[in-house]
Amino acid sequence: MNDTERRVLDSIDKEGMMEFIRTLVSTASYAGRETEAQRVVAAKLDSLGFDVDTWNIEFDEIGKHPDFSMSIPRDEGMGVAGTWGEGERSLIICGHIDTVAPGDPEAWDTPPLEATVVDGRLHGRGTVDMKAGLACGLYAIKAVMDAGVKPKGRVVFTSVIGEEDGGCGALATCLRGYRADAGIIMEPSETKIAPEVAGAMSFRVTVPGRSAHACVREEGVSAIDKFITLVEGLRELEKTRNQNVDDPLYGRYDTPYALSIGTVHGGEWPGTVPDKVVFEARLGVKVGETNEEARRQLEEKVNDIAAGDPWLSVNRPIVEWAGYSFAPSKVELDHPIVEAVAGSYRDAVGEEPVYEGMTYASDARLLINVGRTPTIVFGPGDVRDAHSANESVSLEELDKTVRTLALTVLRFLGYHD
Repeated sequence: MNDTERRVLDSIDKEGMMEFIRTLVSTASYAGRETEAQRVVAAKLDSLGFDVDTWNIEFDEIGKHPDFSMSIPRDEGMGVAGTWGEGERSLIICGHIDTVAPGDPEAWDTPPLEATVVDGRLHGRGTVDMKAGLACGLYAIKAVMDAGVKPKGRVVFTSVIGEEDGGCGALATCLRGYRADAGIIMEPSETKIAPEVAGAMSFRVTVPGRSAHACVREEGVSAIDKFITLVEGLRELEKTRNQNVDDPLYGRYDTPYALSIGTVHGGEWPGTVPDKVVFEARLGVKVGETNEEARRQLEEKVNDIAAGDPWLSVNRPIVEWAGYSFAPSKVELDHPIVEAVAGSYRDAVGEEPVYEGMTYASDARLLINVGRTPTIVFGPGDVRDAHSANESVSLEELDKTVRTLALTVLRFLGYHD
């Protein structure tokens, strides 16, 4: 590293970043209520000297777009973007402000809406997914500002809503006109570089049965039994869809594209044979596969299962593609943004970078497909610690992330001596 790069790393405001994370974690932003947290981000951008753009998201308008997906109803939505620097070269640093709900506070060892440090880890809802990563991205840019370095290009920091339920905020930001030569999303990747991210779609299946008194259950048809038949068949589909995956970026996963049953509702009374079960599930979409291809495979499998069952062959299950829909995304390993992050990680952290595909879905596909911005995932934390009680991220990974991103901004954009 040269003197300018060292000066940027020395300018990282770690205390300020931790305080900003605490503010974000304490500002609830789940269940479609993200505006207050977006105002916090916009105010921070303004205080740092960004050219700030905020706008009301018109859901009726963006809902017409083929990539629109939003499964949580919203009365309002706020877009936030801040731009700094001038020049043709451009980079987007993007993070989502929404989280899942904290759940039962009694299940947590620390208050879920307080960022609390315990044994070198920062605990609280959103610390992993992904308020701490969002703060790392912002404070990486701030380090370049504070070092007094003038970039040769523009960096755009975007805070988006609705990622957890489909990406409405990222879509709105792309349709607002924000695009760049490359993008980075700070989702939890264990500070591994992720040029590939899986897709995911949610679906609902209604399974018919025939009710009867439980004392003569043979005279009815249990929808629960038929649900079990369908689940067994869908497990076969999951195995088939994953057994031929030869992508080395997914080498450590037996099931990178999981099919998971999330909710099951059926039956009305213990003494009645249930006449209906409705279940909702999530289907992983393979990198290189379209959502339409994945839908067709699932629908064909459900039809095949039904055809082999005397009851279901006549009383067909109904498949509905309800809820979210994320396409997979991919950037080539030799793309300049991959190489920039890899080199910056190597120099800022002193370790060789690791490349891996992410099995969760993200907003990267919207930046790529709609915003025409080649985008990778790189951020702190392990997705296994997200969406659960005692969500936490290591302070060491926060440090690795902000240092890597600060060098990446500097090197990707270039700077005036």
